[in-house]
Parts: sequence; C-alpha cells; structure tokens
Amino acid sequence: EDVDSQKTAFLLRKAWTLYSVTPLYRFHRGRLRDYARLLSAFIAAEKQKGLAVEVGAELDIKVAVSSLADLRGSEQDHAAVLVQLSSRSRASSRNSEDNLVWSGWFCSVYGDDLSENVPEDFTCLPLFLTHGAESYTSLVGSWFQKTFDCCFRRLGISPLNLSWMVAMWAGCELDRAVSAVELVFSVPRLSQPLDISYAIHPEDAKALWDTVQKTPGEITQEEVDVFMDCLYAHFHRHFKIHLSAARLVKISTAIASAHSDGIIKILHSQYLPGVLMLLTELAISQIQ
Repeated sequence: EDVDSQKTAFLLRKAWTLYSVTPLYRFHRGRLRDYARLLSAFIAAEKQKGLAVEVGAELDIKVAVSSLADLRGSEQDHAAVLVQLSSRSRASSRNSEDNLVWSGWFCSVYGDDLSENVPEDFTCLPLFLTHGAESYTSLVGSWFQKTFDCCFRRLGISPLNLSWMVAMWAGCELDRAVSAVELVFSVPRLSQPLDISYAIHPEDAKALWDTVQKTPGEITQEEVDVFMDCLYAHFHRHFKIHLSAARLVKISTAIASAHSDGIIKILHSQYLPGVLMLLTELAISQIQ
C-alpha cells in the first residue's frame, strides 16, 4: 500500500545506515515527549563528560521523538518511531531555525514473524535507519539500549540479498524515465582495490526479468539465479571477464540503491513499503 508521500518525503533520497534492533522492553508510545527530554539530557551529559544536567533545561541539542503512524505493513506492526536531533548555536536568537543534524527511525513493515513470538511487554521495531554523524548514532543507541534493554547491530547486505534486490527492483513498473540499473563488483585478491561497474539500460533489465519470471508477483531463488547468470554471460561475451568470480557490493536502480556495508537510499515513494518489508525481513533474520 502507498503511504502518505508528504509525511515520508524526507525519508527519500538520503543515504540511511541500517541496524537491526532486538525488541524494546516497556517502551510506551504515550511517553514519546518524556523520552525526548530524557534523551536530550543524556546527550548533554555525555557531551559534558558526565557532569549532571537538569532534565528539561535549555540545551544545545534539541531532541524530538514522534510517531509515523502510516509507516507499517499490517495491523500487527507497531507504527514507526522517528528520532531527530537539532542543534542551535548559542549565539543565534531564540526564534532562529533549528538545524537538523541527525535522524533515525525504528520501523517494522510486515514484521509479524518476530512480533507474534514475544511477550506483551516488548515492542518489536527490528529495523533502525540512521542519517547523520556516527557519534550521534552511538549516543542514541546507548540510551535506547540502557533504557529499553535492547541490542543494536549493524545490518550488512550479502551479495545474495543484493542480487535479489536488483532482480526485484529491475522488474518494477515506473511511469517516468528512469536511470540505468547498475551493479558494482569488487575483485578479490588484488594488491590494489579494483571495482567493476556494470550499467544496464532499465528497459533492457526489465525485459530480461520479464522473460525470466514465471509467475508475476512471485519470485524464486532459481529466477534470481537465471537473471544474474544472463547478466554475467552478456558481460563475459563482451569483455571476457567472469563477474561470478567477483563480489557484488552495490546495486542501483530507479527504486533504490543498496551497498553491502548496509547503506541504502530509497528513491521512489511508491515502493517505500516494499523496500522496508525486505529490510525488516533481513533485520529479523539477523536477530533470530
């Protein structure tokens, strides 16, 4: 289903770093404003190397915690939670605009596999995406881990999952001109790093996927393998290079781009729920 594109527009075209998060213990959605105040005080205390800071005092870093109610897949999913950090210069006036320095959001899109198997006291939001300085990610992560007894882990994307992503997204219908489908491979065991970039016209990539896919709306591992083998064979025919011996590290399509380091950029609001469903599945598999 489409989510409200205006409310989620800020999620698009940014490089988000992926984490998996175990269920949050005694997290209450009605206390988001309290959590913002407590997190703000925690960040200020950490920045001042442990000096006590009064909760609610005027601070350099302002924290906002809000709910993205539309951003979920099923009724069992908890609504997404957005955390934003803004800074205000001490020299600036009280009425000046705050400068957004970091964003992170917890979400679950069709995460029923996890939520069905945990007690009521736990809130399942297994996927966490961040944009901003790693130092803020570390501070926010520390506070959530201490407060809700959860655990954060970086979420990488394997070459196998990247090949699934490029196959799925190359076959999507789009109503406007789109960019090329690009695959980037890292060549192993060389003294100097070497990457190979392979770009395919989007219409050619879709035509290939349409010939491979047997049942529209369903994808099998065999179909993904055939799709990738066809791309490898075409590349070998022209350049005499076996891409299957290299490691797929990045894919780019009109829907989204993804890197094996666990960095994703979502480009199309129509497919936002589908991309998040896949990432939620990856996050849950890492937790389990």
